[in-house]
Amino acid sequence: MNNLIPLGKLYIISAPSGAGKTSLIKQLRPQLPNLVVSVSHTTRSPRIGESEAQDYFFVSIPTFEKMISEQAFLEYALVFGNYYGTAIATIDQKLQQGIDVILEIDWQGARQIKQLKPDCLSIFILPPSIDILEQRLRQRGQDNEQIIQRRMSESLTELSHYFEYDYLIVNADFSQALAELKSIFMAQRLLTKRQVSILSPWLKTLLN
Repeated sequence: MNNLIPLGKLYIISAPSGAGKTSLIKQLRPQLPNLVVSVSHTTRSPRIGESEAQDYFFVSIPTFEKMISEQAFLEYALVFGNYYGTAIATIDQKLQQGIDVILEIDWQGARQIKQLKPDCLSIFILPPSIDILEQRLRQRGQDNEQIIQRRMSESLTELSHYFEYDYLIVNADFSQALAELKSIFMAQRLLTKRQVSILSPWLKTLLN
């Protein structure tokens, strides 16, 4: 029945640090086939447990800036003193294979992506409160007090751009937030224009 492969869908998921975005995506991926998270390039050093080409492509500043000059990025930004960017080739290859791609980026990157890929879908993850957001950041145990305060300030800026996104999810109850996130992906996959690409031969037999 499935002889044709529709193009994959590009999803942007943004959230302030500590809102639970990464945990939600990690739980979502095994539940949906043909779904990947784009691996970005960055100039920051790997953290404990991070792997090359799985978490990020770790490159030097000169290498990253050379890629900028070659217009190799769909979007890029300087965050906390380090470059982060999404390579065009990384995204387009997956979409052409019919694979849905998630971009974990901030509001600035989201704006850049929407200009170049206007058919993408954007989702913003909200924390239940600012106090809980700070609590989650502290529980990570990854950053010192100065970095935490810096991330909190950046989080307030990030939160102020929630209205630019297509969907909003409040991560107060993790299971509910995960179900809501999954429902967005499922609804997109069931759109008539996408289903027709998949079911075309079978639909013809129904009409004969």
